[in-house]
Amino acid sequence: MTATLTPRPPGARPAERGGFLRTLHAEWTKFRTVRGWVLAMAGALLVTIVVGLLGTAAPAPGGRGAGSASYPKGPGGQAVNDSFYFIHKTLTGDGTLTVALQSLTGVADTGTGTTAKGVQPWAKAGIIVKESLTQGSPYAAVMATGGHGVRMQYDYTHDTAGPSGKVSQDSPRRLRLVRSGDTLTGSTSTDGSHWTTVGQAKLPGLARTVQAGLFATSPQAQQDTAAGTGFSPAVATGTFGRPALTGRWSRSAWSGTQVGGDAGTSGSYTNTLQGGFTRTGGGFTVTGAGDIAPVVGGPVMGVGFSVENFLVGTFAGLIVMIAVGTVFITGEYRHGLLRTTMTTTPLRGRVLGAKALVAGGIAFAIGLAGAAITLPLGERSALDRGFHVFPVTSATEVRVIVGTGLLCAAAAVLALGTGALLRRSATAVALVIASIVLPFLLATSGVLPPGVSQWLLRVTPAAGFAIQQTLPQYAQVLSVYEPSTGYYPLTPWAGLAVLCAYAALAFGLAVVRLRGRDV
Repeated sequence: MTATLTPRPPGARPAERGGFLRTLHAEWTKFRTVRGWVLAMAGALLVTIVVGLLGTAAPAPGGRGAGSASYPKGPGGQAVNDSFYFIHKTLTGDGTLTVALQSLTGVADTGTGTTAKGVQPWAKAGIIVKESLTQGSPYAAVMATGGHGVRMQYDYTHDTAGPSGKVSQDSPRRLRLVRSGDTLTGSTSTDGSHWTTVGQAKLPGLARTVQAGLFATSPQAQQDTAAGTGFSPAVATGTFGRPALTGRWSRSAWSGTQVGGDAGTSGSYTNTLQGGFTRTGGGFTVTGAGDIAPVVGGPVMGVGFSVENFLVGTFAGLIVMIAVGTVFITGEYRHGLLRTTMTTTPLRGRVLGAKALVAGGIAFAIGLAGAAITLPLGERSALDRGFHVFPVTSATEVRVIVGTGLLCAAAAVLALGTGALLRRSATAVALVIASIVLPFLLATSGVLPPGVSQWLLRVTPAAGFAIQQTLPQYAQVLSVYEPSTGYYPLTPWAGLAVLCAYAALAFGLAVVRLRGRDV
């Protein structure tokens, strides 16, 4: 028996698929044969790279040279501040340190040649066990703070709240830190009899011999002025009673060390505000500045750049891509070519879909390449000039590079859809730029109030720039968490989703309009 092959109906799915691929190829051919569009997209790549590099090309202040600008890294690879005054002994194996913190006070530089008393909210004093004196080494600490009660913190990013209340001579706090293997338990008491567990830390692989003792540190003082939020040097002073020790402690005297050699990027000393310790009877008075915490962005990050700083040229490249994406459709209206296209391919949604894939795909490639080239060049240049560069994981860097491509693709599709709706190049280009680039520049420049800036980056297509953000935010670290310092109100993928929603809406309305009226 011979099988008979029946031809597929013209409307069957494979034919549709083949028809779309032909349309897609036709639109790609149309794009690449227009020399002006190709040159413009090449220009978009170039301007993305050049503006990004020029925007971070300033010389480092103070004549800092190459190799001088790396942040300490914590156990998880994150950038950390690890600067505090530490009086310590060597502890081998398990042990306990108990001490009464009798007061926690502070002094800040007012910036006018005088000082003012007052402890900073995240100033800290207490007990710490640290694997070594090297910055970034594992640690666990139980402490009192200037405004957030007793805390248990470890390995820079972990923070557990304990009892609230401030420490004073009338209301001292007793602190205890117990080491058992690689587990450390912090407790507090007001009377020395009834103890409350604040938290527990597990530090895998903690060395058998560690440094343990008392510490004090304070981040800079935040000052709100008419010119904006600023920071000035501040120190914290903890007054401790006689430490009680159990376990195998060294017999040598207590040693005093400024861990890190200075106050780091989150603190600072002056001629009148210095760290150190004195013995007070059987106890100690310890004064220090800095912080033991992850590095964040903003004014307290110090002299440096984050990954997104090197991608500042994205907005300039987007302006070109938006213009090309718009003209890719409005040019056919202006020259009457769309009628010919629709005659060849009657399914109008298919034509617009093919154009969106071509424009979006090219924009994605430009954004991806621009980010992939700019980031390593910018980072290397900044380090060579003595700047800090905020480190990120490989996964975060890949997300930023790919996300920049997706940001450009979504913007190109939004421009195409808007152009199809308005059918006027200048109007469509101006509208899309005003909805993406302008809100981004206004929100991140600091010219608008923080609330307005955050609102713009929530509800406008400019929210898509959130895909480039890399700076983490921590409740236990004082900083200015605003768009002007690199902090967006939406998470990276949520911000990109807002832009994609606008692009999908514009494309959908364009398809409806294209189907509903003559071209």
